[in-house]
Amino acid sequence: MTVKRDYYEILGIPRDASDSEIKKAFRKLAFQYHPDRNSGDGTSDKFKEVNEAYEVLSNVDKRAAYNRFGHDGVQGVFSRSFEGSDSDFGGFGDIFDMFFGGTTTTTRGASRHGADLQSKMTITFEEAALGCEKEINITRTETCSVCSGSGSKPGSQTGQCPTCNGSGQVRRVQQSLFGRFINTAVCNQCNGEGKIITDPCQQCRRSGREKQKRTLSVQIPPGVNDSSTLRLSGEGEAGIKGGSPGDLFVTLSIRKHEFFTRDDDNILYELPVNFTEAALGTEVEVPTLYGKSKINIPSGSQTGKIFRLKDKGIPHLYKHGRGDQFIRILVVTPGSLTKEQRKLLQELARTIGPTKRINPDN
Repeated sequence: MTVKRDYYEILGIPRDASDSEIKKAFRKLAFQYHPDRNSGDGTSDKFKEVNEAYEVLSNVDKRAAYNRFGHDGVQGVFSRSFEGSDSDFGGFGDIFDMFFGGTTTTTRGASRHGADLQSKMTITFEEAALGCEKEINITRTETCSVCSGSGSKPGSQTGQCPTCNGSGQVRRVQQSLFGRFINTAVCNQCNGEGKIITDPCQQCRRSGREKQKRTLSVQIPPGVNDSSTLRLSGEGEAGIKGGSPGDLFVTLSIRKHEFFTRDDDNILYELPVNFTEAALGTEVEVPTLYGKSKINIPSGSQTGKIFRLKDKGIPHLYKHGRGDQFIRILVVTPGSLTKEQRKLLQELARTIGPTKRINPDN
């Protein structure tokens, strides 16, 4: 013999629960155990148990009889089958609509933006500084050149989908204890298009898209930095179902220069001079991005002395003006000397005398 559980225990509410508390508890448990939403073992029995408890406790007279006499006070209320219509269960179809929406709909596929593409390009120091126009080769998905994206062989006709009758959607009706549950979903046969391709395009095999190799022109603005990324709008993958194409993002890599070093928008250049040029002073030509420029090396210049050439640096990216070029003097000592050179230097050293040095002991 099976002993029935207490209705209040089933709904998880106290015996003095209000009508709103009873309804709230029932909604929660009905959603949890409804057979259309759960397929676990015992779910159907639990749902019937919850349904029975609510039927009694939501009715003033039945609840009063239950409170006074227990299950005997409402005996026979649920002797009928649970396979009746909505009216047999006191309008539970409306409650089901409240819980699950009554009708669920999945919309057909809409147009989608094409995917973005990534690419890399290596350029020289001068190209990055002064700007240039380069070409890049990519492979991307485009709208089919033969069928213009229709997926059908040119001149052929598409047919109405027999599954959805051209609507692009199918409706499925499920009968439950709460009434009818109507689900509207995208048609699997035509993918929501409402039509089917009877004679597919041989180029794209009904996809409406194809791979193409393209050579694109990339405009490099003056002043770009290493790892800068340029965006080519609309040069990515083709959109789906009439959607706009994606973009192409090109990341730049700049080769190191033979003797220029970049510091923000300034250029650093190290100028080697021999010790006679540094001692006596001289005028020398130095390379810049814009040709050669002359600078005067004053007599007595030491290693590390810096000269500035205004506006000979990198153009400011997307702005007016340029940085500067800084020239650092590097006094070079000859690695070997002839006898005559050595004799001359020895005579020079005698006349100059020894270099004064700091002696920590004095």
